[in-house]
Amino acid sequence: MEPIKSITVVIPVYNGRDTLPLLVNQLMEVLPAVVNDFEILLINDGSPDDSWNVIQELSARNTTIRGINMMRNYGQHNALLCGIRAAKMDAIITMDDDLQHPPREIPKLIAKLQEGFDVVYGCPDKMPHSLWRNISSRLTKKLLATVMGIKTVRELSAFRGLRTNIRDAFENYNNPGVIIDALLSWGTTRFASIPVHEEPRTIGQSNYNFMKLASQAFLILTGFSTIPLRFASWLGFFLTLVGIFIFIYVFIIYWTVGSIPGFPFLSSIVSIFSGAQLFALGIFGEYLARIFDASMKRPAYIVHQEIPQSMPSNPNEG
Repeated sequence: MEPIKSITVVIPVYNGRDTLPLLVNQLMEVLPAVVNDFEILLINDGSPDDSWNVIQELSARNTTIRGINMMRNYGQHNALLCGIRAAKMDAIITMDDDLQHPPREIPKLIAKLQEGFDVVYGCPDKMPHSLWRNISSRLTKKLLATVMGIKTVRELSAFRGLRTNIRDAFENYNNPGVIIDALLSWGTTRFASIPVHEEPRTIGQSNYNFMKLASQAFLILTGFSTIPLRFASWLGFFLTLVGIFIFIYVFIIYWTVGSIPGFPFLSSIVSIFSGAQLFALGIFGEYLARIFDASMKRPAYIVHQEIPQSMPSNPNEG
């Protein structure tokens, strides 16, 4: 496997005006000692603050910094997809813009990639968020790892290293529903994870809340997995068995006791089966909604501006 000689650091930016200068300074201290060549790619994901102006200033001062300004806010994973496709180096490091992923931990990811892995996750040795956020985040990540079908890793993170050629597996992917980790699993099974230190957030607030995490979990299930459909099938099979046993029970009661429970018994059975049918229809509806989104052929992202200026290499770029 080819040794890693150059790195692109891809950073989705949202409300990162105050953290970007500090993060870039830390990266400039670490990266020259790790590889011969590197670039820092800052993807402004429709930030409502002055993040794009900060990115322009940083790029003007340092030729290793590139900036891409999205037309609007598409989401963290969509911005990552844009950055991964625009990367020019041998390997890619993805990290958040909030200073929680210390650049000094990047050599650990590179060293693990050099062992022959294609994707390496830097998982925090201690969860820095609130209790509910830690629990919901862990559940979402474990769900994604299960959907990906990768037995070698059960901990995922936004702090990851990957070989750039993995992007060939999803070169033609063009859908607004993007989960980067699921796309990475299309190109390799050589995943690994290592413990890294994660700093507590000291500037700004997290852009993720319970509803966003729940929405992401639902996208993982219905956008990249058939688990809910199979669950609906098994639920229907189970309730069919329940119906058979209820019929046998009623038959036995009728011939032994001479009477059967009346309206409460009947209404409870109707409620169970009606609820199960509506639940299954809801699952089918979600999949139909995903098909509808795909049929509209909406792009995963659209680039508004890039610095330094270059010719668009992706059909989604404007």
